[in-house]
Amino acid sequence: MRIVAVSTLREFWKKHPNAMEPLSAWVAVVSRVQWKQPSDVKAQYQNASILKNRRVVFNIKGNDYRLIVAIAYKLGTVYVKFIGTHKQYDAVDAETVEME
Repeated sequence: MRIVAVSTLREFWKKHPNAMEPLSAWVAVVSRVQWKQPSDVKAQYQNASILKNRRVVFNIKGNDYRLIVAIAYKLGTVYVKFIGTHKQYDAVDAETVEME
């Protein structure tokens, strides 16, 4: 999959250094796969939450952080929509949030 806005993840882990390793690992895995449907995501990441609008929520670093992406399965593209702490995640609507 092609990940759009990896730079957003890099900026986040500069502020939260303990997120660097798990986010880097997520990027490495996702950039090597080709998901065709939501069940492919769940097969790889059992704790991922599949939402409406092609959105998926990933728990990062034991659920310390949340990553929301939108996946265009036919295009093979993953768009980063949100990365934040669990508290920040609780303050957004995962189905509509966009990167600022």
